[in-house]
Amino acid sequence: MTETAEVGVIGGSGLYALLDDVTEVVVDTPYGPPSDSLFLGQLDGRRVAFLPRHGRGHRIPPHRINYRANLWALHALGVRQVLGPCAVGGLRSAYGPGTLLVPDQFVDRTSGRVQTFYDGVPLPDGTVPEVVHVSAADPYCPAGRGAALAAARDRGWEPVAGGTLVVIEGPRFSTRAESRWFTAAGWSVVGMTGHPEAVLARELGLCYTSIALVTDLDAGVEVGAGVTHGEVLEVFARNVDRLRTVLFSAVERLPKNRDRDCVCSHALDGLATGLPGVPS
Repeated sequence: MTETAEVGVIGGSGLYALLDDVTEVVVDTPYGPPSDSLFLGQLDGRRVAFLPRHGRGHRIPPHRINYRANLWALHALGVRQVLGPCAVGGLRSAYGPGTLLVPDQFVDRTSGRVQTFYDGVPLPDGTVPEVVHVSAADPYCPAGRGAALAAARDRGWEPVAGGTLVVIEGPRFSTRAESRWFTAAGWSVVGMTGHPEAVLARELGLCYTSIALVTDLDAGVEVGAGVTHGEVLEVFARNVDRLRTVLFSAVERLPKNRDRDCVCSHALDGLATGLPGVPS
């Protein structure tokens, strides 16, 4: 494969196109096809690969995304740092629509999603990945989070620095009882795609940073009919140009791949992964 990239962006609801002058690349993976082609372009001297998380036209629901194929495809292109913008619901009245939050933790409330590369199941080429246990205590890249926060402030958007993203199975939104439960637990925002994206990135030694745009207050935070899909897309659309500028600035601020020295870059130290192309 001749096309390569250094930074990956996995775009969520309403963010189907990030770069204008791009090369479309189809990547085969041992886990099947990713959500879509990858779109490669240049940004401030850095090669960036954009991947529509739900596919063009939002055709793949969150519980059916091939997360393993998505992360593998980015890794295969040389990507070592990933930004994951996503639409979320706010679990506190202070986190209303338009809030930008860069979480430092997540809670998994999904069910049935494949969430590891290291399951001992043979790959098509006969390789059998070892069963290993990668630390996820701090699941997001500290350098990436710093870059995202600085980028948001530089664009006049005062972000929330830290907080917990609770990831639900979807595609339905939360009941009021669930929303109140999440709020009572002290969590910050709720979304449908942050897991297993972050842990699969860690299992490949990639830096992963979530950038969460609040599009609504979740059902239990305020009275009313509850959020609709159309409302989420409408709020995201109003903020997408601003979010693009934050992503561009964050990419510029990320350390060069050769200069990475964070917990993510050392996640596989001493582990025999057994995966082709993945250092151990």
